[in-house]
Amino acid sequence: VQLQASGGGLVQPGGSLRLSCAASGSIFSINDMAWYRQAPGKQRELVATITSGSRRQYADSVKGRFAISRDNAKNTIYLQMTSLKPEDTAVYYCNADLKSTWYGPRNEYWGQGTQVTVSS
Repeated sequence: VQLQASGGGLVQPGGSLRLSCAASGSIFSINDMAWYRQAPGKQRELVATITSGSRRQYADSVKGRFAISRDNAKNTIYLQMTSLKPEDTAVYYCNADLKSTWYGPRNEYWGQGTQVTVSS
């Protein structure tokens, strides 16, 4: 199983970016998926989560600015980021809780990270 994140880049304050994360490989079912971020010198923090039924939760710091969505047919999640601030600068990682087979356990997988830099 692989998670491939994309969409990061350099953007000015107030700008927008859309991140994508596609899961591939041996996948039977995917439960929760999430975006985390890690800024230099800081711990990794949860940004947003989405359940298989599309219930969403957000960190207080991004509420009203970020939106997580999910395409179950494509095993893909998205993070639409608007009104970006310099403090949003971080490496963004996607995360998935999934089963590879119907009889196997649930395991957690991470994407490789995509850099988001907010700077003028």
